[in-house]
Amino acid sequence: MSLDPSQDPQRAAPDRLLKSTSVVAAFTFLSRLTGLARDIAFSNWFGAGVLMDAFVVAFRIPNLLRRFFGEGAFSQAFVPVISEYRTTRSLAETRDLVDRVAGTLGLVLLAVTVVGVIAAPVVILAFAWGWLFEERDKLDLAVAMLRWTFPYVLLVSLTAFAGSVLNSYRRFAVAAFTPVILNVVMILFAGWVEPRLPWQGIGLAAGVFAAGVVQLVFQVPFLRRLGLLPRPRWDLAHEGVRRIFRLMLPALFGSSVAQISILLDTLVASFLLAGSISWLYYSDRLIEFPLGVFGVALGTVILPRLSEQHATSSPERFSATLDWALRLVLVIALPAALGIALLAEPLLATLFQHGDFGERDALMTAASVRAYAPGIVGFILVKVLAPGYFARQDTRTPMRIGVQALALSMGLNIVFVLLLLRMPWGIPAHAGIAASSACAGLFNAAYLFAGLEKAGIYRAGDGWSRLWIQVLAGNAAMTLALLAALRRLGDWFAMSGLERVAALLLLVAGGAAVYFAVAWACGMRPRALRARVA
Repeated sequence: MSLDPSQDPQRAAPDRLLKSTSVVAAFTFLSRLTGLARDIAFSNWFGAGVLMDAFVVAFRIPNLLRRFFGEGAFSQAFVPVISEYRTTRSLAETRDLVDRVAGTLGLVLLAVTVVGVIAAPVVILAFAWGWLFEERDKLDLAVAMLRWTFPYVLLVSLTAFAGSVLNSYRRFAVAAFTPVILNVVMILFAGWVEPRLPWQGIGLAAGVFAAGVVQLVFQVPFLRRLGLLPRPRWDLAHEGVRRIFRLMLPALFGSSVAQISILLDTLVASFLLAGSISWLYYSDRLIEFPLGVFGVALGTVILPRLSEQHATSSPERFSATLDWALRLVLVIALPAALGIALLAEPLLATLFQHGDFGERDALMTAASVRAYAPGIVGFILVKVLAPGYFARQDTRTPMRIGVQALALSMGLNIVFVLLLLRMPWGIPAHAGIAASSACAGLFNAAYLFAGLEKAGIYRAGDGWSRLWIQVLAGNAAMTLALLAALRRLGDWFAMSGLERVAALLLLVAGGAAVYFAVAWACGMRPRALRARVA
């Protein structure tokens, strides 16, 4: 049974893609809010000391592998193939593909999980071997935590597999909501289970494992409703499975460079001041907010659409979809990066400065937030541009560019950290780590864009010069308004908690209002962005 012509995505209303993006962004926003609540709770209960440093490493390692086997490389390889099956083949063939991918991926993940749990000491040392010389207690704690968090690789990757199936059928809301479960369960375990256990940190790590189980179970009814609940079968010889794994290998680097870079950052930070890993973690969480709400949502929605447009040989629509997405990035990502850089201290003092997270921690974290901020534009652009390759089942080009960006990040890491350690600029060394990641993200985005344009896959539409003027004018006005307001408000750390919340809300709302008002006065209209959807 082939796809019903009435459900052909190419015949959808022009603003359907924008609507889907809005739905995913709304649920992703909810997940980021609960994630923010989780980080606020963690900063209040655990601060930026030994426990949080150990947990950050133990949690980041399975998160990296999640990018490999779940939301990153696997999804980027799986969605184009299942979209092709859905568009050009029968439901029975699509169901068979899902069964065999589930069985093959599940067995591979189970083997990886067993090895990771057994080899936990070696895995921890691979990413924080600076602790071997000075932080043995932290090292032992991280190993114990990793043995609880590592099975999350299996659970969340299968959850991402289920989400990819749902996304290919444009059931975006389910997968976008699922991270909310992770945040809620982790908060419950950190606040209720952790204080009741005699082993420090185990309740925190066990929360990650429990959240993975709940996330996977949550997806089951929705797959059953589509008639695609897998009956796992091992089959490496299946044509679709072979193609997915062949595409997945280079995509391991192409879609996960940012995560690999973060882990390398952790390795370098393990040699710096105690607390550096936690400061970078809280910085990354703040940067991830616009990246997750907007960048991930946009990339999630356009990949199935681009894959279908490639499968049906629609190069004009393919280019138009990319053009529409790039315009949204310019309109949203640039002011987001600028706003976060300008409001680093207010944001951190308001959100995290409670309990064990003090003023010094807020100031140290703010330094790395400002260094990360320019990279927001690059990170979000990668989320939009990489699908332009993956949808065409080209994973090698993003891999090559990603490896180059990773090498640049590693080199700049050392250079920036050594400069900050030697120079009397008063900028903490861990900010150099953040700056190197930002540079690598911008480099990655620039080369992905150049490749699409050079190959004629992407052709810019009309009106870009006008849009640049509108966006730059709005950003300039917003910057002046925020600087004036910050000067008038004075010492942020002298305010009470309620005063900070009220002032921050005023700054964020006021800055956004100034930006959009000036852009509107210069001619920007929402309908122009909607009209770009193919």
